Amino acid sequence: MPAADHERLPVTLADVRAAAEMLAEIARVTPVVGSRVLTARCGGEVRFKCENLQRGGSFKLRGAYVRIARLSEEQRRAGVVAASAGNHAQGVALAASLLGCSATVVMPLGAPLPKIAATEGYGATVRLIGADVEEALVAAAALAEETGAVFIHPFDHVDVVAGQGTVGLEILDQVPDVRTIVVPTGGGGLLAGIAAAVAHRPEVRVVGVQAAGAAAYPESIAAGHPVALDGVSTMADGIAIGRPGAVPFAVVSALVPDVRTVSEESLSRALLLCLERAKLVVEPAGAAGVAAILDDPQAFEPPVVAVLSGGNVDPLLMHRLLRHGLAASGRFVAFRTRMTDRPGALAALLHELAEADANVLEVEHLRTNPRLHVDEAEVYVQIETRGGKHTDAVLARLRSAGYPLIFG
Repeated sequence: MPAADHERLPVTLADVRAAAEMLAEIARVTPVVGSRVLTARCGGEVRFKCENLQRGGSFKLRGAYVRIARLSEEQRRAGVVAASAGNHAQGVALAASLLGCSATVVMPLGAPLPKIAATEGYGATVRLIGADVEEALVAAAALAEETGAVFIHPFDHVDVVAGQGTVGLEILDQVPDVRTIVVPTGGGGLLAGIAAAVAHRPEVRVVGVQAAGAAAYPESIAAGHPVALDGVSTMADGIAIGRPGAVPFAVVSALVPDVRTVSEESLSRALLLCLERAKLVVEPAGAAGVAAILDDPQAFEPPVVAVLSGGNVDPLLMHRLLRHGLAASGRFVAFRTRMTDRPGALAALLHELAEADANVLEVEHLRTNPRLHVDEAEVYVQIETRGGKHTDAVLARLRSAGYPLIFG
């Protein structure tokens, strides 16, 4: 797109630079760290932009602060209302507290308790309404209309998009020769902001990444206008948005030709890589860019910067995600097998696993299943291995020893 056309978009480089001036003493310049694993796979440098280390645990403070700071004194006295599954909630609550403004945040009924506690810890009032973010957004807009408070949309406002775009300016400063920026994408505020921030650098390609179960952008771009999904289903609650915002869509459709999707298994593997190899706690949404690189490392021209958009994850969810990630990477496997119900049979199975160097996590010995013959027993086993090749070797050893393996 010619440079003159950039100026006709709802958010421009000048808007992002103005937002950066407002945030100079507010938002942290988050670090950029290298990933040896992904660098080896891509054949060139890959780095992480660590917005999971931002104040409030995600990039959301940037846009929320710019939006609220530009309200009039009268508007701030009336307070603000927002809706979020967690990250925007914390961003708005923190921004409002910094600006001396009251905030009410509507969160879905299933919002993680740590995110609720963090939002309240910044001084906001939390109301739990709706089954998902879409229902919470409707409730928040109605509450703003009822009370006279200002509704702070999580992504569909020029000030919010400009604030999020300051991540892009920092990337250009920190990695001047960057060629590809990979961005987790829900409603599109972060993607649009970064695209606007780097639009004057045509050699820099910006790639959006959505969860396959909440991928509204590919269909919307094909249609030429925002299209609502019938429903969303993903563990990545931070990008579980069923319809692009009008403001970010206008920018994304003009500047971002490539929005990819990733599976739940890929998100789990990416989260595990961030934690295990980079020592970074990242939520599923924040790892979407990493997942896309893992899926197709040759598709991204280095130097690559993957934005880790947030790190607010419920510890209980983290536990489940790590197990899921281990399974997706071939290091955790569960199966059932049947054997003759005689003394020493279970010990023989465990001996085979020990000889194969598999770590047994759980064993359940069943004798009362009506599907079993009178002299049969069924054993459910969970094991941990060193990876896919080791798993294949362990299962091959069991099969050669005569054990039938049942999965699922």
